[in-house]
Amino acid sequence: MQFLSDNAAPVHPKVWQAMRAADAPDTPYDTDALSRELDARFSALFGRECAALWVATGTAANCLALATMVEPHGGVVCHEEAHVEMDECGAAGFYLHGAKLLLAEGEGAKLTPADIEHVLAGITRGVHQVPAHAVSITQASEYGLVYRPEELAAVGMLANDSGLGLHMDGARFANAAAFLDCAPAEAVGPAQALSFGCVKNGAMNAEAIVFFDPERAELVRWRRKRAGHLQSKGRFMAAQVLAMLDNDLWLDNARAANTVAGVIAEGAGDRLVHPHEINELFVRMTQEERKALRDQGFAFYDWDDACVRLVTSWATDPDHAAALAKAISAL
Repeated sequence: MQFLSDNAAPVHPKVWQAMRAADAPDTPYDTDALSRELDARFSALFGRECAALWVATGTAANCLALATMVEPHGGVVCHEEAHVEMDECGAAGFYLHGAKLLLAEGEGAKLTPADIEHVLAGITRGVHQVPAHAVSITQASEYGLVYRPEELAAVGMLANDSGLGLHMDGARFANAAAFLDCAPAEAVGPAQALSFGCVKNGAMNAEAIVFFDPERAELVRWRRKRAGHLQSKGRFMAAQVLAMLDNDLWLDNARAANTVAGVIAEGAGDRLVHPHEINELFVRMTQEERKALRDQGFAFYDWDDACVRLVTSWATDPDHAAALAKAISAL
């Protein structure tokens, strides 16, 4: 009974079907019919003109998007526990040719305008310090918390007033949108670029970078090639992304993951470190309690000495979630 990560979930059958359907001759790289369809499909989804490119990983999506906003001497304001800081092995500095991450604090791994302003206020010594060029926020955050539209608007206003680009790491954007139950455009707010997560939500190895300023995509086409992410048979990447968009599979999968996480959250009760919003839960637990659950067949990661992380997916068996909820409540 596995609650390690939504990355460990199987590929959705409809994604496999789409990849098999794409297994026919077409032009290479991103000139195929499926890849050429992405711009229009994302434009329809968000209700405004978009340009979208596929890449193989969320790390590449985040860094290639930020590379359109940040010069090598600049910096990106992000949360100190953001994925780009904690889990991407310095990829931002690599892709951005030495640009720096400027770390901010914020409750629940979310940033407020005040959190960002605190970092900006410390940049006072001209060319002797790294200037901020962009802000990167995560929807939903590393602790499974969702930015509401009004929070996004406030961050966007500060970024705009400060002359900063705004990027959204949307590895679990689908789960956030499902929780908000609003239009996708409201869940992304004023972000200029979105890393639209698919792998955690049922795809095999395709993510999308969505640019709300299409001109930015032209720069990334060159940088994607240089970074080794322009795959020869790109139609298989595009097929996965399009399959996620077809009939809102991306939202259906996210709703399923969020729902079974809610069952576990009820069993965890006041052990929850953060409120249940998406498919990611942090639960206070002693070492002895962790062993007791593992002895019953539950797999999960230790987050720190105080708590564990439990993650559900589109494929999580509801019976497994109910069993985990019962086991936690019995500790």
